[in-house]
Amino acid sequence: MKAPLTGQIWQQAQELLPWLTQVRRDFHQYPELGMEEFRTQEQIIRYLEEIGIPYCKSAGTGVVGVIEGAAPGAVVALRGDMDALPIHEQNDTLYRSQVPGKMHACGHDAHMTCLLGAARILNALRGELSGVVKLFFQPAEETVGGALPMIREGVLDNPRVEAVFGLHVSADLPAGKIAVKYGQMNAASDDAHITVRGENGHGAYPHKGRDAIVIAAHVITALQTVVSRNVDPREAAVVTIGMIAGGTAPNILAQEVKLTGTIRTLDKNVRALVKERVREVAELTARSLGGSAQVEFAEGYTSLINDKELVDQVKRCGEALLGSGNVRVNDFPMMGVEDFAFFAEQVPGAFYHLGVRNEEKDCIYPVHHPRFDIDERSLAVGAAMQAYNAIAFLQERALRSQAEK
Repeated sequence: MKAPLTGQIWQQAQELLPWLTQVRRDFHQYPELGMEEFRTQEQIIRYLEEIGIPYCKSAGTGVVGVIEGAAPGAVVALRGDMDALPIHEQNDTLYRSQVPGKMHACGHDAHMTCLLGAARILNALRGELSGVVKLFFQPAEETVGGALPMIREGVLDNPRVEAVFGLHVSADLPAGKIAVKYGQMNAASDDAHITVRGENGHGAYPHKGRDAIVIAAHVITALQTVVSRNVDPREAAVVTIGMIAGGTAPNILAQEVKLTGTIRTLDKNVRALVKERVREVAELTARSLGGSAQVEFAEGYTSLINDKELVDQVKRCGEALLGSGNVRVNDFPMMGVEDFAFFAEQVPGAFYHLGVRNEEKDCIYPVHHPRFDIDERSLAVGAAMQAYNAIAFLQERALRSQAEK
């Protein structure tokens, strides 16, 4: 991309900052949980109509906008998630959440705002575009996952998307910087539901029953060996039991205990191994103590794997816009999950981090914290980066097409 156009994108993003700030604060004050984003959807539609971008609804509360360039060409998508978290905000700002018990504590208000800013920039530069840009405003990233329903409704088709870009705010990264990661970026997730059964009895006569609580305690301890003694140390996996429920009275042996936990893995073979061993360890440990264990898994998100060529492009765009010193390459993946992975599983994708940290403004708290907030100057960076990613991809594909003729 020519330098003057790079400067034009950056200038437009900076000029949009007051508008971006207003948009983000509106989203922030009225957070909605997954698949409940009805007001959020209405606001997004209103903004798209004001910009002049056609749209359609998707996956119930989602929105897909379409920007067609002046000439035919490739198709690229940009994604921003919409939902908030069931967290009561503790910040004392003019734009704090007005909905008790709900808060945009993961930065999705910023993600939507950056995507709307990119939409305004791209729409203003339609004459420079050869191809199509799709805008995915996706619901329910934090809950049931809105990416798969959108994919099943055909958002990647008609016309077929050839690449998808997404970003996520990071409170570990100073505002004005971005971070990219090659290859594996986020883990896959599975929930484990384990029901341990024993036999009721009086607490004073434990030999006449089978204490499900004691059995469950041994199961939990034994599960710690699944990763430490089954997974190659060069691989990554996590088994965490986060919930225990059982017992009816202090002097009665529990007949049933329910354990619920999460499994996080990066590799699909490790994922299968860990689930197999969790089942075997739970069942055999319980049996050895005179009880039983039933194990069920609820499959979550798939592992997010970035496309190398697209990460290269994000890195180049970031260096051109922000300077090479403001682009960091992360060495290690995260064990958290991200349903952008489903888009990247269908078409090449690149997901990267947008710095929002500023100690002077007390923007230091991690995502999912009741005092999470962002340096709003980062909104212009995110809008410029997303617009630049789309334009650079379309231009590269146009040049490649011309070279092949």
